Amino acid sequence: METKTATVRPDGGGHGRREPIYALARTIARVAGFDDERTFVLRVVQPALVGMIDGTVSTLAPIFAAAISSSSHTALVVGFATALGAGVSMGFSEALSDTGEQTGRGSAIVRGVITGAATALGGVFHSLPFVIKDVHTALGVAGAVVAVELFTIAYVRYHYLKVSLRTSLLAVTLGGAIVVGIGVLIGSS
Repeated sequence: METKTATVRPDGGGHGRREPIYALARTIARVAGFDDERTFVLRVVQPALVGMIDGTVSTLAPIFAAAISSSSHTALVVGFATALGAGVSMGFSEALSDTGEQTGRGSAIVRGVITGAATALGGVFHSLPFVIKDVHTALGVAGAVVAVELFTIAYVRYHYLKVSLRTSLLAVTLGGAIVVGIGVLIGSS
């Protein structure tokens, strides 16, 4: 059975290739009640992106420091605690920082939930490899997971915020590398 794909992005533009993700994004936006991509970006994509960036990048230092200085189990516990704590913190921060009335960004509670959930998920994904007992193997797998997370962030910025993929990859990789460096330095001390 052949899968139907969209040939254009939800905003009517396109990169000249067929990508099913554009049809999925358009469907989600319509089902959620968004009439246009701009509203969807302001009320869903931007809060999720903020959360994903924070969850992915801010949790790297404590997780890598714990893994280097202790064990995989410690890194796993620190990773979960950091991811979940950051999710709650970022959710409240987003919800309390803007009612949405003046900016048109929609419900503060909905944005807070989106940001908090994305933050927690961003931190949890690269914590999961630390179920592997061998810390060196776990660090390698976690590094690969982080690379996928950073690429995903860069792609979302490229697709929805119209930032070049190259610029976005450079920015998120630099941020991630700085935070990993901090974690390695502290974990090695």
